[in-house]
Amino acid sequence: MPALFSSLRDILRVYSGSLQIVHDEEHHFYANCQRSDAKGKAQFFGAVKLSGRKLVFHFMPIYDFPELLVDISPELRKRMQGKSCFNFEAVDPSLLVELQRLVEQGAARYKAAGKL
Repeated sequence: MPALFSSLRDILRVYSGSLQIVHDEEHHFYANCQRSDAKGKAQFFGAVKLSGRKLVFHFMPIYDFPELLVDISPELRKRMQGKSCFNFEAVDPSLLVELQRLVEQGAARYKAAGKL
């Protein structure tokens, strides 16, 4: 599980220059955008957390821009729980590549919207 956690965390950490890292621990990574939302509250970006026997990957841009999910594979969609969360139990390189592309698209949308 440590290799999977590192892989998922690294997908988000690419954007650390534009993020406020709240937690970066062995089983928990949590990051907000550096810019606050319209109400002055921290704008959540993404997180990875060990939850029982699985890793949970949260990514807020897909909540704000659900059209980003239109072209995801059925395999990645099976991992979805809720609107912006994916569950992983094992390393699957093809799904990690797909998730990385999704994060790239979401980060670009946040940047264009002035959130990053």
